Amino acid sequence: MDLFENALEERFDQYAPLAARMRPRTLDEVIGQHHILGPRRALRALIESGDLSSIVLWGPAGSGKTTLAHVVSKATKAHFEPMSAVTAGVADVRKAIAAAKDRLAQQGQRTVLFLDEIHRFNKSQQDALLPAVENGWIVLVGATTENPSFEVNSPLLSRSLLFRLEALEEQDLLAIMGRALEDKERGMGKLDVQVDEDALAHIARGTGGDARAALNTLEAAALISGSSGRIDVTAAEEALQRRALPFDKGGDWHYDTISAFIKSMRGSDPDAAVYWMARMLDAGEDPRFVARRMVIFASEDVGNADPVALQVAVAAHHALEFVGLPEAKLNLAQAAIYQALAPKSKASALAIWAAEEEVSADGPLPVPAHLRDSHAAASRSLGAGQGYENPHAHGGYVDQQYLPDAKVGRSFYKAVTGKELELQRQLEEKRRAAGPLSGR
Repeated sequence: MDLFENALEERFDQYAPLAARMRPRTLDEVIGQHHILGPRRALRALIESGDLSSIVLWGPAGSGKTTLAHVVSKATKAHFEPMSAVTAGVADVRKAIAAAKDRLAQQGQRTVLFLDEIHRFNKSQQDALLPAVENGWIVLVGATTENPSFEVNSPLLSRSLLFRLEALEEQDLLAIMGRALEDKERGMGKLDVQVDEDALAHIARGTGGDARAALNTLEAAALISGSSGRIDVTAAEEALQRRALPFDKGGDWHYDTISAFIKSMRGSDPDAAVYWMARMLDAGEDPRFVARRMVIFASEDVGNADPVALQVAVAAHHALEFVGLPEAKLNLAQAAIYQALAPKSKASALAIWAAEEEVSADGPLPVPAHLRDSHAAASRSLGAGQGYENPHAHGGYVDQQYLPDAKVGRSFYKAVTGKELELQRQLEEKRRAAGPLSGR
């Protein structure tokens, strides 16, 4: 059996795709996922302790779920049993569990059952795993691209530790491809391939944080480059089947494109807004950056003219984290179109900027006595809270001084359009009904 496995491994090294050959064998070879694999982080500590525990790995394709399952089994010298929820049934699960029990009883070796796409298992199939996980006959490593809170049974999820993997950063993909180009044993080091930096950057941007896709594209680009031995942007474009758009995250194209995106929303042009968004995402811009800019825009350029704009932008940001690309492009596009269609007002932004200027110019002016905190007896004895009228005792509104004495009569906020004009009119009606107040 050992001779067969050795021969199989040699054939594997010869014919397997680059992504499979370059799969990390140890924890130190893993690049990325610092939030769970960095020093003193939870998953690293668990693996290094050798104390096996069932885990569920949730993350996008190519983020390292299968790799971590292999690393767990090798680090703990456990038997690795891979299984795909797409093709396996309850009978396969029971067979693997029986073999794991025999292995544990006869050899004292534990079994890591790696169940890829665990979310594809139905309730009865997942239930078949429960006794084995609960009794320690197997160590389950489940991998899923879907939210396990919805797709994995609660009893099974409660017996496992959940780790969220993120799409790899562009610098992580560059490091992974760089290692593959240098590795003479498993990678492309023997080929002496020369790669243009622009070509590597294009592959990294175009593969959406997927290490497997990046390595497979790199290998395809090397084949396309042929006898020249040089991978340029043209070869990378052909391998990726995506044209390299000029977009430099640290250069003019970055700032010009995001500026065009923001100005298109401000100019109420939904078509231009989604076009510039598509340009940024296609060129590899971090979608979280795009989402953050819309959250800012919703308050800076729309404000209370349409308060729902902020809710839509924040919801799109949450949806991006919840769903991930490519589907979250739909959420981002919806938010961008809403921002473009919404009435525009800078009133909120101008108000805070004007207030900041006066705070900077005049310093910390004293709080009027009737507005000071009066919970403590000592504060009350010094006049804190005296004369304060609670609006709730007057039907929800009472006209009294709220600004410092030196700022009485100063106005920072001026409504412009939309919902904020309606709110402003309501406030003015309340003030007229209450009568004039010099301290407002």
